[in-house]
Amino acid sequence: MWTATGVWRWRRNPLRRQTDLFEAWVAFAALVCVLLVAPAVGTVAGLEVDGTLQRAAREQRQERYLVPAVVVRPAAEPPAEPPAGTEADPSAQRQTPQRTQIVASWTAPDGSSHQGTVPAAEEPPQAGDRFRIWTDTQGRLVGRPLDASLASAHAAVVGLAAALGAAALVETVRRLVVRRLMHRRYIRLDRAWAAAGPDWGRAGAGS
Repeated sequence: MWTATGVWRWRRNPLRRQTDLFEAWVAFAALVCVLLVAPAVGTVAGLEVDGTLQRAAREQRQERYLVPAVVVRPAAEPPAEPPAGTEADPSAQRQTPQRTQIVASWTAPDGSSHQGTVPAAEEPPQAGDRFRIWTDTQGRLVGRPLDASLASAHAAVVGLAAALGAAALVETVRRLVVRRLMHRRYIRLDRAWAAAGPDWGRAGAGS
């Protein structure tokens, strides 16, 4: 709508002001930025983020290993105590189930043996059950490597957000410029009215 209004101001007519022509060019520049610059900004931002995340994903896949582990025994967990002056809420405990912690043993890629507390893969855990966990070369527990498709999805979201942000910035600047132009028009109108006001309605005024 504002683009169509700006284009209309290019038409030659006796009432067109210099500010009208300037506003038309502002609207055209804003349209170009929204259609071309904003998508370009989003594309560049998305590609940059995707490249960074993909490199991080490759590094994680090279440094993290899925190794077999064996359940040794359930981990001893102290009972959760409610804060002083309050009572335990059984319904709240049922709504927030937690995975059982177990003591497991595993062999790292470098051949060293390790044992530690990890969440159980299955419920209920049984001694001797085998499962797999992610570790680094030295056998330290690490998180699962970043998936390449998930990294691309995150990059796409960032790119879209950057494009929308650029478009919003362009529209904000356009509105500020138009607001400034309107302010200048009102000032000129007030000056013209102040000059013509004293003679308004008087016979022969302006002749």
